[in-house]
Amino acid sequence: MNLSKRLQMVATLVDIKARVIDVGCDHAYLDIYLTLNNDNKCIATDINENALEIAKANIKKYKLSKKIETKLTDGLTDIDVKDDDNIVISGMGTHTILNILNTNKLSNTLIISSNNDIELLRREVVKLGYIIDSEIFLFDKNKPYIIIKFIKGNKEYKDIDYEFGPILRKNIEYKKYLKSKYTKILNNISKKKVFIRLKYRLLILKIKFI
Repeated sequence: MNLSKRLQMVATLVDIKARVIDVGCDHAYLDIYLTLNNDNKCIATDINENALEIAKANIKKYKLSKKIETKLTDGLTDIDVKDDDNIVISGMGTHTILNILNTNKLSNTLIISSNNDIELLRREVVKLGYIIDSEIFLFDKNKPYIIIKFIKGNKEYKDIDYEFGPILRKNIEYKKYLKSKYTKILNNISKKKVFIRLKYRLLILKIKFI
């Protein structure tokens, strides 16, 4: 099973032998990989019936139908979540992810890769009683991704930790990416928009000191 670079990084954060609940499993590539290589038991869930049928076909192809459970469901609905489970949510927006997290029983370990609003994700998940255990930044097919592993616990974070990540803000590659991103945005903003330009100048300056 050849995984995308993003899913490979997600897999590195999964606890060995833990049961994995893969929310929005798409074609179940991650579940197949974890079952074959990490001794995990997986529940592959998706709200899209067509995607889940493809997932079932892929699971059958690898002769893992007895090891990987599939479920057509919205988020974690009707899933009996155990404390030791690893809940994986990848490829959704933060607001959708938070809706899932706020309306269901959760495990001690969450592994999340959101498409947007990462600062909001950090703040809201910490409010649910988690700490940020790991953060990974990577490019996959020239697209940037952030993957965060949250575990149960209590810790106080500063605003800068939520904005840039308590771990990622020390990552040189991530800081270079942010500087380049904000510089490109700044260069495309009309000089008449003084306050918006100032906002991005300050962000670029802040990156030097995080």
